[in-house]
Amino acid sequence: MILGLTNLGAVHTLISLVAIGAGAWALVRDKAIIPDNGLGKTYVWATVLTCVTGFGIFQRGGFGPPHMLGIITLLVLGLAAVAWRGKLGAASAYVATVCYSLTFFFHMIPGFTETFSRLPLGSPLFTGPDDPALQKTIGVVFVIFLVGVTVQLIRLHKSRRSLPGAPA
Repeated sequence: MILGLTNLGAVHTLISLVAIGAGAWALVRDKAIIPDNGLGKTYVWATVLTCVTGFGIFQRGGFGPPHMLGIITLLVLGLAAVAWRGKLGAASAYVATVCYSLTFFFHMIPGFTETFSRLPLGSPLFTGPDDPALQKTIGVVFVIFLVGVTVQLIRLHKSRRSLPGAPA
């Protein structure tokens, strides 16, 4: 075991890193996660696989908050896909934008929790999911998410059109 990860945990972590990398690059390059292009497809499928592989990890006991976050992430991805196809009328592009960005934020919660309760080796930054410093960090990341999604929505509104690649 490396850093206390099982084989499944290591695979799960690698897949999540692909999702985070693709999502971050999409947000920088395209200013949104566009599920019709290569980065967007990579992000969506890696996120789905991250959730699915996460369901088999029980190092903190039985079914718990991380598993619930996986279910919520899959539901939000489903809503994003419905919105992306224009099924929510005029709100579709806005809902899709918020949902895809929200799933990216969701990656940050276990990402910070698991990474920094293990690293740096011998002196991790956080003691675990209940560490007040971790909760403050996730709060700051949530504020960054809110600012980022607000900028996306303003840009989308100013363009007075759908997201690039989205049905009109």
